[in-house]
Amino acid sequence: MKKTRLNLALFVLALVVLSSCGGLNRMRNDAPSVRYNVTPEVLEAHAGEVEVTIRGTYPARYFHRRAIVEVTPVITHTGGETPLKSITLQGENVRDNHQVINFDGGSFTYTDKVPFTDDMRISDLVVRVNAQLRNNEVTFDPLKIADGVIATSTLVVNDPKPVKVGDNFKRIVPETKESAIFYVINRADVRQSELRSERMKEFREYLERAVEDERIEMKSVGINAYASPDGPIDFNENLSRQRMETSDRVLTSELRRVDVEKKENFYNTRSLGEDWEGFKALLEESDIRDRELILRVLSMYSDPIVREREIRNMAAVFEELADQILPRLRRSVMEINVDLIGYTDDELRQIYGSDPARLNLEEILYTATLYDDPNKKLEIYTRAAQQFPKCFRAFNSIGVVQVELGNITAARQAFQSAQRLADNDVIKNNLGAIALMEGNTEQAEEYFASVASPSAETNYNLGIVAIKKGDYPKASGHMGNMAEVNNALVKMLQNNNDQALRILNNIDEPDAMAYYLMAIIGARKQDSSMAFDNLRRAVGRDASLKEYARTDMEFGRYFQDATFTSIVN
Repeated sequence: MKKTRLNLALFVLALVVLSSCGGLNRMRNDAPSVRYNVTPEVLEAHAGEVEVTIRGTYPARYFHRRAIVEVTPVITHTGGETPLKSITLQGENVRDNHQVINFDGGSFTYTDKVPFTDDMRISDLVVRVNAQLRNNEVTFDPLKIADGVIATSTLVVNDPKPVKVGDNFKRIVPETKESAIFYVINRADVRQSELRSERMKEFREYLERAVEDERIEMKSVGINAYASPDGPIDFNENLSRQRMETSDRVLTSELRRVDVEKKENFYNTRSLGEDWEGFKALLEESDIRDRELILRVLSMYSDPIVREREIRNMAAVFEELADQILPRLRRSVMEINVDLIGYTDDELRQIYGSDPARLNLEEILYTATLYDDPNKKLEIYTRAAQQFPKCFRAFNSIGVVQVELGNITAARQAFQSAQRLADNDVIKNNLGAIALMEGNTEQAEEYFASVASPSAETNYNLGIVAIKKGDYPKASGHMGNMAEVNNALVKMLQNNNDQALRILNNIDEPDAMAYYLMAIIGARKQDSSMAFDNLRRAVGRDASLKEYARTDMEFGRYFQDATFTSIVN
């Protein structure tokens, strides 16, 4: 009897073991009936990561009621493999805390991301499944569920733009020289002391130089005569005319002395009467008592008679005005208007080569722009920084040229020197550009964000940061309609291929990357002629793109195409 019970127990145990193994083996054999939907269908890299969303669907009567299944997605590539996090599922009769899949069917949704590496560009996404039932365990065959990885986002060109502050050189600079003849109250005769004044001496010397210097072109000469705004208006109008006439005789004599003819539209005289504007200007500069009250009177009344009456009513204040302000308004102002003619481009080059110390700041900064050779520009800007060590523009220009030459460390040092002189928006942008070139995206973004009034260059640079961070709408907003490769890339990353193509077609001198992006757009449109023609142009300008294209999943459909292989091999 005991033997019979023992045999029965062993039989039951065998049935349990066989049923367990049979259940797992059945699940392994029926694994192809499980459906995995992957988003995106071909894996993509964004912001330096590959994000995967998987929805797994199990058919009815597949998932054993007591099974525990661990699903592990893995990206496999030539350099090895990169596992994503696992998800554990359980049958409906398992007493645990995993997601339940019913015997009648069920599904799970899963999202994870891993850092992108370049060898993932040709890869497979597979799922590895390990199932347990009681004390038995079965490993399923790996199942490929997607291809990877499209890495178009990594094609962002890390070319942040520095801002250059230009020179203020002007070939022709207007200049005016003035001298005043002051009169005694209610008089129009010119005193000898005025003719011998230092003001008059300087005016004569300027007139002589304007006549003799071939780089000075006289444009006009004139007189503006005034009366102070005190006393009867009619009297002051007449007094102003008399002062114009007496100063006219003085200026006519001076012009005759240097053989300058009083031609039409060259010599002008004006009698301007009471000088209320001058009165207001001098008052604003003064510290006279009740200054604000007088200014309020001027703003309240436009009638000169009323103005004078109201001011005279402030007796104590009027005495100060009569002493400090009014005498300075009883005058005729003689002026010479000239154009200062600057050096020609050839003269600037010649002077720089023989005696650069003769050039002023604006001239030497402008001279640098006359050369295409960046090394020559660097030489001239360095000289400018030596001659004018307090000019941040010279140091900033050195930094810009060093960026052009690829000397990033030297550029940063130059921008830091400029920052010690002027910590402004230009320098913040340029130090941000250096940080971005050096791979410090966070620091670069801090610099760009601190710019109070972003320039087009700063917006472009912020766009690059946004691309690197995977925020394509923000990048697109920063770049607007700029005809830049990176702007076209942003549109492509948002699947706006037609808009990207318009941007690329607007680039004046497309480079290798511009043609490469056109080739990708052709591949996306399944236009093989467009894809191949532009790919030829791209690799013709940059042969290194051949190797990249061979493993670029954007061209996956052409990997076996003879024309494609002839281009990239």
